[in-house]
Amino acid sequence: MFSHGQESGPWGTKISALSEVAKSEGWNVDSVDYRGVSDARDRVTRLLSFCRDLRGDLVLVGSSMGGYVATSASALLHARGLFLMAPAFYMPGMEQLTSKPAPCPKTIVHGWKDDVVPVENSVRFAREHSATLHILDADHRLHDELPLVNYLFEFFLVSLDLPKRR
Repeated sequence: MFSHGQESGPWGTKISALSEVAKSEGWNVDSVDYRGVSDARDRVTRLLSFCRDLRGDLVLVGSSMGGYVATSASALLHARGLFLMAPAFYMPGMEQLTSKPAPCPKTIVHGWKDDVVPVENSVRFAREHSATLHILDADHRLHDELPLVNYLFEFFLVSLDLPKRR
């Protein structure tokens, strides 16, 4: 289940690319549309509602605010994995809202040149929650390193060793 960022849409460049990776590994994919919903808590509510009737193992993928949203919902959804790209953790006004993630494998990909979400926020979160962290020579969007992000996502899915949702 994909969650896009504040300035993106449900089938933006990264989500479209990563959804192809997931499909090639046998996963069903979907993406929640948060356009027009600016409050992070309302986005979490939308994700919880969207996933209410899903069955099987759930892997949450989020970019920027979508990473924050996926993490916030992960425990309630009993997520089996979290793959996060430049997640908006510990941002001004939301510091206290950064939730404890589900007890599942967590991977974060962040760019050294991110001028939207400081890379130090992902370092802090990874340290506090034992997440794998990959820091790339990229900006917030990670588009320059999309082939590597795809590879890291494929590795993440394979390493989960879960039955695919067909």
